[in-house]
Amino acid sequence: MPSATILHADLDAFFAAVEQRDNPELRGRPVIVGGKQGQRGVVTSPSYEARRFGVHSAMPSATAKRLCPEAVFVRPRHAAYSAVSDQIMNILRSVTPLVEPLSLDEAFLDVAGCERSLGTPVEIARIIKGLVLREERLTISIGIATSKSVAKIASDLSKPDGLLVVPVGTEREFLAPLPVGKVWGVGPKTRSMLENIGIRTIGDLANQKASGLSAKLGRNGHRIRRLAVGIDERSIEPDPRRKSLGHETTFDLDVRDPSTLRAFLLEASEKVAKRLRTQRIRGRVVTLKLRYADFTTITRRRTLDTHSDEGRVIYKTATGLLDTALTRGSRFRLAGVHVSDFSRDDMEQLPLDWSQSLRNRRLDLAVDAIAERFGPHSVSWGRLVGTAAQVRPAG
Repeated sequence: MPSATILHADLDAFFAAVEQRDNPELRGRPVIVGGKQGQRGVVTSPSYEARRFGVHSAMPSATAKRLCPEAVFVRPRHAAYSAVSDQIMNILRSVTPLVEPLSLDEAFLDVAGCERSLGTPVEIARIIKGLVLREERLTISIGIATSKSVAKIASDLSKPDGLLVVPVGTEREFLAPLPVGKVWGVGPKTRSMLENIGIRTIGDLANQKASGLSAKLGRNGHRIRRLAVGIDERSIEPDPRRKSLGHETTFDLDVRDPSTLRAFLLEASEKVAKRLRTQRIRGRVVTLKLRYADFTTITRRRTLDTHSDEGRVIYKTATGLLDTALTRGSRFRLAGVHVSDFSRDDMEQLPLDWSQSLRNRRLDLAVDAIAERFGPHSVSWGRLVGTAAQVRPAG
């Protein structure tokens, strides 16, 4: 019989919590990380003070402002969140090597075998919560169960700053009264389909015959029914490499001017390159993401000859991809640059033009040092001067 040794650890309102931690004036106030009033961005992370007004992630910023007029809107600081996330993951790995990050603010752990040195899973969870609070001044909610899916639901129900255990053998009873949308993989479309045929709770779903669900939902039907009765045999996959790093934004107004798009791509490429250098990795695949005014979204990608962490290389590739997507009269509401297929910085071979590459590296590191000391806007490319208003994002 499986034991309840799977933990799902999830930081509470992560982005907003970091902003409140770093700025004492924001503490106790409704904070919304995301787009500002009157803009077309969306809420990235609302604080719990804002959530009391009905604000939630992915909500249009204008709606959030109507619901919570006193909210303080803050632009995201992704580099800061990534740095904090790295520290949190280090805390989790100090407990067990079996850590599987899902995103910047959540991860699964398997603590089987840690009892002798650290105690029961509940005691281990309390250790984690104490370390996160003491070292990072943040709160984290933890669910404990026999499987990933049940542990994730448990952590969600325990928020904020909670700890919830689902004892062995009680999984089905625990899940039964919950809304069917809590099942992992049941999105809005599937939830609506299930509700239309009278399946509103996880218990309703568990009571369905697998064959009937498969007829309605295809292969997904069998999988979600197993999750509904608490069966999830997936194991923890420790340290999966991050698949990509990127920067994208929704514009205040639809952009049709290619020079404005290129200015944004230059800024985005430099931000991605700096994150690569910070993490001492280089990428080989550059992906351009574009969303048209009608919400059609496309991606274009290109593989570099060698791995790179140079903003100018990423930018040149991204603009080349942009040229293949531009048509007369095109209007864009979103653009983004992503880099993937990573290699560790110290494993990269020198390129043939190593002398020029070395000069570029010295320049990049000098710029990084200036930005670190005097702020991210203390140094910039000359071609970006005067374009900030045009490329200002909604989020």
